[in-house]
Amino acid sequence: MDHIPDLDVPGDPRGLDHRIVSALRERGADPRVAGAARALSRAGEHAALWLAAGLAGAAVDGARRGAWLRGAALTAGAHLASTGVKQVVRRPRPAHVEPLVRTAGRHSFPSSHAASAAAAAVAYGTLGAYAVVPLAAAMCLSRLVAGVHYPSDVAAGAALGALTARLGARWIRGGARG
Repeated sequence: MDHIPDLDVPGDPRGLDHRIVSALRERGADPRVAGAARALSRAGEHAALWLAAGLAGAAVDGARRGAWLRGAALTAGAHLASTGVKQVVRRPRPAHVEPLVRTAGRHSFPSSHAASAAAAAVAYGTLGAYAVVPLAAAMCLSRLVAGVHYPSDVAAGAALGALTARLGARWIRGGARG
């Protein structure tokens, strides 16, 4: 996956990946868009925003404290799983655009920000926190605007995160695993 094909090869999905990331990174020229992308990137680093949300849910919703903590655990698990996959795949980050943010690592597939965001959206959505969904979507989009991921990185990360949380949905609600 280290070789990045020419952008003009018809039918090449990675060529499309390049074009999409280039187009969205251009939107980051607007200082307001760049600021939002940077803020979301910082907040999502190491799943911090999503883990804080789970802990806040546990603190204010005592009746479902355990469910919130299990949702946070699944969110952390999705983040860790994506980090492990990155070490196997080792796809480099987009080099054809100037990134808006620094990254914790140099590998891009899958997006750990997207994995934890999607896991939180599914896990906390199970508990009725539906407002997490648009914030998670914004987090995923911000990784493209920041120029640090390809769309396929974000899609794979989101799928991994959503699947992780979905598989643990019964566990979140206090039932058996899976």
